[in-house]
Amino acid sequence: MDLLQAVAQKGSISAAARELNLSYRHVWGELKRWEEVLGHELIVWEKGQSAKLTEFGDKLMWAERQTQARLAPQLEALRADLERTFAVAFDPDAHVLTLYASHDDALPRLREHSASAGLHLDIRFCGSVDAIRALNEGRCTLAGFHTQSNPAANSHTARAYKDLLQPGLHKIIGFATRSQGLITAAGNPLQLHNLADVAKRQASFVQRSPGTGTRVLLDDLLAQAQLSAQDLNNWPDEEPSHTALSEAIASGRCDVGLGIESTARARGLGFVPLVQEEFHLVCLKSALDTPATLTLRHLLQDQAWADALNALKGYQTQNCGEVQSLSKRLPWWTFKRAKKNSS
Repeated sequence: MDLLQAVAQKGSISAAARELNLSYRHVWGELKRWEEVLGHELIVWEKGQSAKLTEFGDKLMWAERQTQARLAPQLEALRADLERTFAVAFDPDAHVLTLYASHDDALPRLREHSASAGLHLDIRFCGSVDAIRALNEGRCTLAGFHTQSNPAANSHTARAYKDLLQPGLHKIIGFATRSQGLITAAGNPLQLHNLADVAKRQASFVQRSPGTGTRVLLDDLLAQAQLSAQDLNNWPDEEPSHTALSEAIASGRCDVGLGIESTARARGLGFVPLVQEEFHLVCLKSALDTPATLTLRHLLQDQAWADALNALKGYQTQNCGEVQSLSKRLPWWTFKRAKKNSS
């Protein structure tokens, strides 16, 4: 494109070569090579006349100008974003914290809130089980998952998380409670008030993906209602997030699903609360006092953050930013005292 531009402006190959600080032979050879590659003539080669672009050459230059006009703003935005990103890397007062977490509406708000304090949250949404696995495999510093309050030792929740978490090795950082329940079409036209209603009326039920905390919660709620997943009229497609589940219901593809209140309210859908659950942040004990984690703990205890979280439908702060014992928050582990040897 630079060669074509120079020829078009200077009117000759020799003048174009001087403009580009290249040899005449090189410019001539490159133009011939590109004509062969593109399968079209680029220059009108008439001896004794000023060189000019062919119609194809003109159209090629026009296409290049159109592309530049369309992409220039995006490229400039990308350049600015990369500059900001690398500025963080060279700023000793800035911190980056990687968080794998179950889908949650409060975490993007936390990311915005923490950025102003120099803490950059790198959030990757995935299922609760996958988030804790990522923590244990060293792929993140924090994991976000959710459970019912004081889940029973024989619950699906206990079976899903017990082998992944270890007292003494992991620590919970208090975050929030949130409301989970049935998301329905606006106005709840089928009058679904619990899972028994969903099963009885054979309402089309959209499931979350396996490994998500909501899927684990559903298993526990079904067991408490003395139902099984087979009792539900399950839609064949599973959704990866609360937002996707809400969209399936809003579009009319499904009648109902289990999800969080904030997402339902944001889409103007019906919501029937079933359980108030706890959303936990968990990290390795060794990461508690690192600069990035300490910054997050202090931010979570800030009143400005509490106000922002409590304004979100269905959310309330709970021991926000406080370090908590795993065995107290999730009391599944029992420790027997060793018997003293009698002499």
